[in-house]
Amino acid sequence: MKKLLPALLLGSLCFGAGAWMARPTAPDEITVPMLRTAQQLLGLNFSDAQLDSTRRNLTGYRDSYEALRKISLPNSVTPAVGFDPRPLRLRQPTLAGARNAGKLLPLPGKVKLPANRDDLAFYTVRQLGELLRTKQLSSEELTQFCLARLKKYDPKLHCVITLTEDLALQQARQADQEIRAGKYRGPLHGIPYGAKDLFSAKGYKTTWGSVPYKDQTLNEDAAVVERLREAGAVLVAKLTLGELAQGDVWFGEKTRTPWDITKGSSGSSAGSASAVAAGLVPFAIGTETLGSIVSPSTACGVTGLRPTYGRVSRAGAMALSWTMDKAGPLARTAEDCALVLAALTAAGPDARDAATLLAPNTFRYAFDTSVKKLRVGYLKAAFDQNYATKANDQASLDVLRKLGVELVPIELPAIAPGALRFVLTAEGAAAFDDLTRSGRDGQMVLQNRSAWPNTFRSSRFIPAVEYLQAQRVRSLLIEQMDEKLKGLDAYIAPSFSANLTLTNLTGHPAIALPNGFTAAGLPTTITFMGQLYEEGKLLALAKAYQDATEFDEKHPVLQ
Repeated sequence: MKKLLPALLLGSLCFGAGAWMARPTAPDEITVPMLRTAQQLLGLNFSDAQLDSTRRNLTGYRDSYEALRKISLPNSVTPAVGFDPRPLRLRQPTLAGARNAGKLLPLPGKVKLPANRDDLAFYTVRQLGELLRTKQLSSEELTQFCLARLKKYDPKLHCVITLTEDLALQQARQADQEIRAGKYRGPLHGIPYGAKDLFSAKGYKTTWGSVPYKDQTLNEDAAVVERLREAGAVLVAKLTLGELAQGDVWFGEKTRTPWDITKGSSGSSAGSASAVAAGLVPFAIGTETLGSIVSPSTACGVTGLRPTYGRVSRAGAMALSWTMDKAGPLARTAEDCALVLAALTAAGPDARDAATLLAPNTFRYAFDTSVKKLRVGYLKAAFDQNYATKANDQASLDVLRKLGVELVPIELPAIAPGALRFVLTAEGAAAFDDLTRSGRDGQMVLQNRSAWPNTFRSSRFIPAVEYLQAQRVRSLLIEQMDEKLKGLDAYIAPSFSANLTLTNLTGHPAIALPNGFTAAGLPTTITFMGQLYEEGKLLALAKAYQDATEFDEKHPVLQ
C-alpha cells in the first residue's frame, strides 16, 4: 500500500497503518510500474513506452506541488476559477457599444495612393482605411491585392491553411457598395485580414493546425469573425498555427518568418505574425495562452496586442485553457491594434464567453493622454541581467525617458509563476481528453516528449487537489500583483522573462513592440504591460514610443 499511493498521488502523501503521514523527505523515483498501477485506478490504458515518456513531466509536476505547498494558504483563499449557475438565457450582457471610442482617435492626415502599388503591402490599417474612405482605392482592389500576395508567398512562408477567396470578394464588394452609398462603418471598413485557424468560419474548415482535425468544419462564425464582419472587415484567409496552439509546426509544414525563411516564425499564432510581417494582410487575429502572440510577434517583427483576459470573446475558438486563453490582434502598429480591439469589443460582453461578463468597461481610445503624465514602472532586476537583446531594450528605455516618461523601478511578486504552469496543461488535457483516450493523438505530427500527446497523457496524473491548490495560489499571485502595480499606469519588461508567464496567469494586457534587430538581422521586441482593462493608456504609451522610433516601419525584403 505504501508504494501504491505515492504512485497514485505522485508523491503527495503516503499511507501508514490507519493514519496519513507526510511523505519521506526523498521521494521515490517515478517508475513505469508505479504509473501502470496508478492508471488502473484512473481508468487509463497508456502503453509502457507512453508512460515512460510521461515520467519526466510527472517529476516536474511533483516539484511544482512541493513549491506551492510551501506557500501559506489560509482557508479564506478561494481558487482563481469561478462558477456561474446562470444558463446562457439568463446572462444579460450590457451592450454598451464602444463605437464612440473614435472621438479620441487621432486624425490620420492625408494619405495618397502610392505610385508603386506594391507599396500598399506595408501600409498601416489606418492608411489603407483612409484610401478606402476617400475612394482612392476600392476594397475589391485591395482584397485582390492581398489574395495575390498570399498565393505568391505562402509556398515559401507556409502561413496559410485556407484562402477564403469567395467570401472575401463577396465582403469586399459589399464594402465598396456601402462606402459609395455613404454608409461608412469605420476605419476597418473594407480592410482585408486573416484569422488564426482555431477560429471558426462558416463554410470553411477549421483545422486547429492538427491532423486529427484537418477536415473539421464547424458551422458557425467565431465571435471575432462576427464582430469584424460588423466593422466591415474582409476575411481573406485562415492562417496557420502550431498543432493545437503550440509552436509553428502544423500538419502542412513549419511556418517561416519572412526575415529568414530558413527559420520558424515561432508560435502559436505563427501564420498571423508571418502574414502581417510579409505584407500579405494588414492585420490578423491570434491568441495567447502562454506567449503565443508575444513570441511570433518577436520572430516576425510585428506589433502584437494581448488584451486583458476576458476583454475579447473566445466564442467559436478552440479552447486550450479556459482560464488563460486570450484573443488579440497582430498588426504593424499600436494604433492599428487599437482600431481592431475597438471593433472586437464594440458589441460589449458576449454571453457565450463568461469571461467577457467580467469586464467592467468597454475599450476606449486614450491617445489624447500625455505620456508625461503616465506613471510607468520597469522591471529593473530583469533589465539588469545579461541577455541577448539587452542593448536594444536599454535603448528603448532611453527613448521613453527622452519622451519625458518617468520610469519607476518595480519588482514582481515573490511567487514563482513557473510552478503554476501545470494549470494550463491540466486544462488542455481536459479540453482534448477524447483525443488522448481514443489514441488519435498518434496522428499528430510532433511526438517528442515536449509535444502535446505526451503532455496531455502526463496531465491525466495531476491530482484535482493540486490543481485547485494551484488556483488558490494563483489568487494570491493576483492580489500581490495588484499591490505591486498600485499607482502605475503601465510597466515595461523584457519580452521573455518570468513576467511573460506571470502576466498570462494574472490576465494583464501586454503589447510586444519591435525595438531593433539581432546581429543576424532578426527582429527583437520589448513588451509593455498595462493595468487590467486599461488597454487605452497602454496603447497610448506604445504609440508614443512608435512615433519616436522607426522599428515598426521596417519590413523584410521578399524575393
